Parts: sequence; C-alpha cells; structure tokens
Amino acid sequence: MEIDILIDAPHWDALDLCGLAQSACVATLTDLSLDPDDFALSILACDDARIATLNTQFRGKPTPTNVLSWPSEDRAPETPGAMPHLSDLAAELGDLALAFETCAREAADGGKPLPDHISHLIVHGLLHCLGFDHETDADADLMERLETRILARLGVPDPY
Repeated sequence: MEIDILIDAPHWDALDLCGLAQSACVATLTDLSLDPDDFALSILACDDARIATLNTQFRGKPTPTNVLSWPSEDRAPETPGAMPHLSDLAAELGDLALAFETCAREAADGGKPLPDHISHLIVHGLLHCLGFDHETDADADLMERLETRILARLGVPDPY
C-alpha cells in the first residue's frame, strides 16, 4: 500500500508512524478482502491547532479532534448498518489527519499505549474513507465490530 505521510508537528517524530500506518492499513484492507497493493492513502500528522483549523473549515467545529477523514469518493450504503460499496474503488482512497496532542491525551486518559491508539484511529479513519460511518446505531455497531476484529489482527486490545 502506498501511504504518503506529511509530518507537520515535531511530536510525531518519536513514533514510527509509517510502520503503524502501513500495518493498520494493510490489516484493514486485507480484512475486507481488498488487495492493499491496489490502494493509496495520504496522512497529515499534525498538532491540535492545525486539526482545529481543519475541523472548523470542514465540519464547522472549532475544536481539535483526534482524526479527520476525507474519502476520495462517496461509498456510503443507502441502508444503515449495511456494508459500503467496495467494488470498483478508486486507487486513491482519501486523506486522513491525526492530531498528536489529542491522540496522546486520549491514550493516556484511557490507559492505552499511544501506538495502539494511533493504530485504532488509522483503522477508524481508513474505514471512513471506505464508506463506513457511525451516524446510526447500526452503522456504529458494524464499524466497531470491524475495528475490533482488525485491531485484534494487529495484537491491539478491543478499544471499546
């Protein structure tokens, strides 16, 4: 899988974000019976200030968040809880942004290793790029089940 990572905050240098992203993305695509070699994703590794600006610009929420995603195309299913349309996917799946301070704070508050939490958020963001969402209970249930199963492949405990 081709993953383009832009490190825009110095805190990220302490983590092997490339390795975490590669493992998380390959596990996600493999779990969904997709060939990782067919796809690409871009990740912005930024700080809370940058993601707050993006969150304001794209979601109208002037606060930091852990991860934002921009799918390259709409793949959402029409029926809540249904699988997205995963056939004929564009090679470029979309873009993610991760905020270091928020991710680190959430990991510490949850008693989770930071790499595990980052892996979870990459899986979560990639699932959004693939058309999964958590707007309804049925959608959230499907997405959480997938995340838990994919993270187990990576040796990451159930985050829920």
